[in-house]
Order: sequence, then structure tokens, then C-alpha cells
Amino acid sequence: MDALLHTPLYDEHVALGGKMVPFAGFAMPVQYPTGIQSEHLAVRSAAGLFDVSHMGEFEVRGSDALALVQAITVNDASRVEVGQAQYSAMVDETGGILDDLILYRFADRWMLVVNASNRAKDWAWVARHAEGRSVTIEDRSDDVGLIALQGPVSRSVLAPLTDVDLDTIGYYRFREGSVAGVAGVISATGYTGEDGFELYLPAEGTAAVWRALLDAGADHGVLPAGLGARDSLRLEMGYALYGNDLDEDHTPLEAGLGWITKLDQGEFVGRAALVAQKQRGVERRLVGLRLLERGFPRPGYDIALDGEVGGQVTSGTSSPSLGEGIAMGYVPLEWSKTGTELDVVIRGKPVAAVVQRPPFYTEGSIRR
Repeated sequence: MDALLHTPLYDEHVALGGKMVPFAGFAMPVQYPTGIQSEHLAVRSAAGLFDVSHMGEFEVRGSDALALVQAITVNDASRVEVGQAQYSAMVDETGGILDDLILYRFADRWMLVVNASNRAKDWAWVARHAEGRSVTIEDRSDDVGLIALQGPVSRSVLAPLTDVDLDTIGYYRFREGSVAGVAGVISATGYTGEDGFELYLPAEGTAAVWRALLDAGADHGVLPAGLGARDSLRLEMGYALYGNDLDEDHTPLEAGLGWITKLDQGEFVGRAALVAQKQRGVERRLVGLRLLERGFPRPGYDIALDGEVGGQVTSGTSSPSLGEGIAMGYVPLEWSKTGTELDVVIRGKPVAAVVQRPPFYTEGSIRR
């Protein structure tokens, strides 16, 4: 564990009894003594506090900043206003997904928030495409702590601690302000389907804000939550996870991310390959699956139709909110229609499932 990187909240997790595991090169809490199910349900009914400080943050400045962002991402960044965030992805020349990310547009810079497991690869990619452009790029990942407060009471918990009117932060919007006396950025781009906020903070001030939020949330039922709950929550919403559901072997069009892939925005890396794939049609697609029988679908399990294997589960769990197995996986296009009945092969036994368009959980408090 000592060889792993520590976030600014490592000591807080240990003090709270967090079960620390390796994740993307960091020692991260997979759960606390309360357990994954309790943490998951706390987010659905009250709120959970997550350490997301392992994520990477790159800043891009200069007269060619927008041109660089446009060249390396599939969405149309020119439509993003100051104070707005955008979900996007970077692809290679073949259209394979290098990473999914969130763009933040400030008055004087762009911030790219990337997955921790891809930080080095992404940085090399951004630096390569920055060459010859009038831009300055900076990897600020080690300087930034990131806390996510997610759940229906998160607004009530955070409001007394900040000088920002939270009702002015719409979905995928952000404001600069302070929390518990620490200056930072407050955004609303949640990953759980619940109302909530992400707090980008100086690394040295992150622990103080974490403690202030736990204290303020004690009477509201707020619990610290780990990677286990984060995974089950995002899967209930059908949100893809890089390394499971997204990778370089699949394109955004196959992964159901055509809605962020703006092929008419101008040239970007991988556009030609994606245009060609759209013209000929995709042969496989990422789908949601809901088990019709008792079972726990795990990544790697086969997905079959009449005994013929056509794909594998990429993400799967037994949903704490719904009490049934849910999963995602790539299947042949002709199997991907909503309502198609397939089997997930669990320990050699076919378990009936049906293709369902996510989200699986539809009662979230998220404000769009």
C-alpha cells in the first residue's frame, strides 16, 4: 500500500476505517465500516461524500486553446459558455476511445478532467497535439483535491458552508467561490443520478473541507462513501466507466456516445474513422441488461442468445436500489433492440435478461 499514491484525503479515510485498495495507482477506500449497500442507499436517500481526488486536471491557455480542445475531443467545445462544463471524449485515429472526460470553460482557460488511470497517456496525447499551437498546457492534478457530495440533501448540507448561491449552478454549470473558507470551484456534473456538487479545491485545503462537510451532514444522514458505492450508483444510471465499458477497442458510436460525437463540428482526431463507421453502420453496441431471474452479473460473463455467445458483460452488479441484477455489455447490433431477451451466463448457467435502455433507476433527485 505504501507504494501507491495518496490523495489529500488518505489520512481521513484511514481514520474513518476505510478499507483501502489499489485503484488507478492510488490507495482508495472501496468502502467504510458502514458497508457498500448502506453507503449506496445513503446517497439515494440523504447524501454521500466521495473522494475523487485521483482524477486528473489539465489546464489549457492561450489563443489556440479552443482550437486544441476542438482538435482532440469529439464534442463541439465551441458551444460551451464560460461557466459551463461539457461531457466529451478523446479518440485515436481509428476512432477508439482514449478516454472520456469533462471540459470546463473558464474566462481565461479550459480545464480537462480525465480519468486517473489514463492521466499519463492523456497528458502525452494533449502535449503531442499542443505542439506548434499558441497554447500553454499544465498538469495540475497533484495540486487539486476533488470531493463529490451527492444526494438529495447535498444542497442543504453545502449551502451554509459556501458563499455561492447554489441555485445559480445549473446542471453541467460551475461557479468559483469558497467552501468552509477554502477557495475553489463548485460544479454540478454528478455521476450518481442525484442532486449534488463537485468541489475542486487546493490539495492542502481539501481535508478541512471534507471534515466540515461530514460535520455539517451528520444530522442529515450523510455518510462517507467509497469506490464500491460509486460503481453501483453509476451503473444504476447506466453511466459508462472507462476500462470497463469504454476503451480503445470501442468507438463512441458503438458505446452509445453518438450524442456527444459531433461529426459536423469540423476536423478532429479520429473524425474520418468515425464518419466511415457511421456510413457503414456499427456492428455492435453497448446495451443495458436487466436480469429477469435472480443472479449477480459480473464483468467478463458471457452474453448469449439461444446458446450462441455474442458478447461479454462489461459492468454488472446486484442493484441495491432495485434488488435485481443489472449490467452493461457489447452485443451484436441485431441483439441491441430494447426488449430483446438474452441470457447472461452465470457460473455456466444461462440466466434470462432483457435489453433495457438505461437508466435502470429513475427516481433520482438530479436537477437537469
